[in-house]
Amino acid sequence: MNINVRHKKPSTKLKWKRMLLVVFSIVTLLFGSGFIYEWVASKQAKKDFPPPGKLVEVGGYRLHLQKLGSGSPTIILEAGSGETSLSWRNIPEQLAEFATVVTYDRAGYAWSEKANTARTGANIVQELHSALKKEGIDGPYLLVGHSLGGLYARLFAQTYPNDITGLVLIDARPENDEREGKPILERENFAENPPASFLKLLKMSGGFRLSQDYMLEGLVPKEDRKQFINVIATPNYFEAKEQEGDLAGTTEDAVRGQNLGSLPVKIIARGLPQNYAAFGISEEGGKRLEEIWQAGQRNMLKISTDSELIIAKQSGHMVIHDEPGLVIETIRSLLGH
Repeated sequence: MNINVRHKKPSTKLKWKRMLLVVFSIVTLLFGSGFIYEWVASKQAKKDFPPPGKLVEVGGYRLHLQKLGSGSPTIILEAGSGETSLSWRNIPEQLAEFATVVTYDRAGYAWSEKANTARTGANIVQELHSALKKEGIDGPYLLVGHSLGGLYARLFAQTYPNDITGLVLIDARPENDEREGKPILERENFAENPPASFLKLLKMSGGFRLSQDYMLEGLVPKEDRKQFINVIATPNYFEAKEQEGDLAGTTEDAVRGQNLGSLPVKIIARGLPQNYAAFGISEEGGKRLEEIWQAGQRNMLKISTDSELIIAKQSGHMVIHDEPGLVIETIRSLLGH
């Protein structure tokens, strides 16, 4: 018996299913390859970029701390939100020519390990103090804080007043920044940074490494991108930065109305306003935010009877990059050099 078999053409629905399966397989393969590539590259980066300082135990985790130079008092550099010991570039080396200078990475940042405590200002300050004592780096300290690091420096001075000989605040976050600025940002529908969970996925999938010039444009200067990709951008970093931001308001509360007596304080404020339009903020909203920030800089003059305001005329927020000479000169004036 002859049986004639008719070969039916695949239905359109079946074709689409097959096509989607192929596309899904390709995407999965590429995505998986990205994870493998990042894992291998990150392993190599740990060998290529070893910590320049020491890892100091502070209670279940270690902070990366680097000491340069000699002499007293010791200059402590506290970086801003999302910034690390690397953010100071060659400022520490220049300061070390005439003083002892210490840079470090807060828990979760760069070479420092992830903390097992909340990223409050109180915990951050206590961790730094413990690391300094562990290494035998006793006071007096001259604290230098940039941006959010300025809030931490103020809290450190408030918590350990007998250890402090001076304070330099570089375009530091004002104590009323969240209270006064948050309502404006909400009205502007300001888009916050992507959640840490998303940034961690980008990192682990190789997204940052493979598309760094696109991903980091306007966020990280070109000369710093290699260090950012290989040292800074880790899952722990994104978690720590997000938590610090969420809890920064508690540090503002802790130093509001602060009185440091006659402690010598130098306040360096930016002379050039932020480009708020780049963040999708209206001209009116940007103007008001800048007014709040500048008023906050001047309000910090009240924290001591021996305070001075210095305007970094050629600088935006990153004064440490725009005018490092002014930063060094200001610090040196408090050392009597």
